Amino acid sequence: MTLKLDNLQAALEAALGPRLKALVRDRGEITVTVDAADYHEIAKLLRDDATLRFEQLIDLCGLDYSEYQNQPWEGRRYGIVSHLLSITHNWRVRLKVYAPDDEMPAVASVTELWTSANWFEREAFDLFGILFEGHLDLRRILTDYGFIGHPMRKDFPVTGHVEMRYDPEKKRVIYQPVSIEPREIVPRVVREDNYGGLH
Repeated sequence: MTLKLDNLQAALEAALGPRLKALVRDRGEITVTVDAADYHEIAKLLRDDATLRFEQLIDLCGLDYSEYQNQPWEGRRYGIVSHLLSITHNWRVRLKVYAPDDEMPAVASVTELWTSANWFEREAFDLFGILFEGHLDLRRILTDYGFIGHPMRKDFPVTGHVEMRYDPEKKRVIYQPVSIEPREIVPRVVREDNYGGLH
């Protein structure tokens, strides 16, 4: 496994050169970070370069780093992580990119490179509000079309903004402000002196 990772790391460093912003090797996996300006071009290189040949995009997801590991985060707030697989070489890589603008997060779409990115990018748009430039059908995929906000952002309220219910008088579903009263939930801890027979 170590030799295989050595070969993959050497191939990535040779192919990406100075455009490689970071390469982290941890727990038998490699994560590469690139700039948003180079993201699409590097994704194409990862797919087409004969020494790499990442033919499949297995997963793509959005991330909100606003309080990474419950600590203030110093870098960009929104990121995209893609997991790529090379069937030819039987190896994997994680590709990470950060959206350069926290107010209007956007990166290039990779749907023309891997069609499997289509719904993944729609999900990241729906849940995090990350735009994918060049995506031909960027619309919500999990929430309702009238949904306001992006529920996986860390500043989105747990209760949401609106709730829906069926109104028997109007004979249709209606939206109304959330009627849930926020409350502090503190778990009750039972402490016994003799718990488990220990004295």
